[in-house]
Amino acid sequence: MNFKAFIAEFIGTFTLIFIGVGAIASNYLNNGATGLTGIALAHGLAIAVMATATAAISGGHLNPAVTIGLLSAGRINIANAIGYIIAQCLGAIVGAFLIKLCMPINALAAVGMGTPAIGAEIEPSMALITEIILTFILVFVIYGTAVDKRAPQMGGLYIGLAVALDVLMGGPISGAAMNPARHLGPALLGGGMQNTWLYWVGPIIGGILAAQVYANIFEKKHL
Repeated sequence: MNFKAFIAEFIGTFTLIFIGVGAIASNYLNNGATGLTGIALAHGLAIAVMATATAAISGGHLNPAVTIGLLSAGRINIANAIGYIIAQCLGAIVGAFLIKLCMPINALAAVGMGTPAIGAEIEPSMALITEIILTFILVFVIYGTAVDKRAPQMGGLYIGLAVALDVLMGGPISGAAMNPARHLGPALLGGGMQNTWLYWVGPIIGGILAAQVYANIFEKKHL
């Protein structure tokens, strides 16, 4: 097993949660000055820089849905996949814990710890389909820009942009988690565990579908 990769996945996922939740709370403290666009950019930039920084060490998954998707395509073995997922979840939990030491508790409480949640007038089925589609887009971009050996060497940038555009669309619908760890850490640290199943099932389905589509339609023809 690759323990250096596990540490990289921990740090990368920690950064996503710390910056993502912090940006949501900061938006509240600034009376909504940055809005959804600022929150989307914070998440996208966090992923862009950390996916790039960890790419040579772990591949920069930073997301259990990405790891499971790549596992389904034979891009990672089961032992390392389990280690990745544990590291990602621990990074998310520690990130949520430490943001509580940096932000006023009233701000974090007001935004539900930045935990992805189903929007007003949104049915769970709508949120589930949204998470599947958004994660499909994300993992498809990851495969095409970072996993495929023919990909340009700028994968982190495009992955971050995919996260940002997904948040811009899906933020008001499902919270645009696209990542079980993105929900788990803040939820455990005070955001509440409502609809936890949705934030595992949706991203995992989307991740597997994207990995299988890319691997079987676009990649294998060129082997």
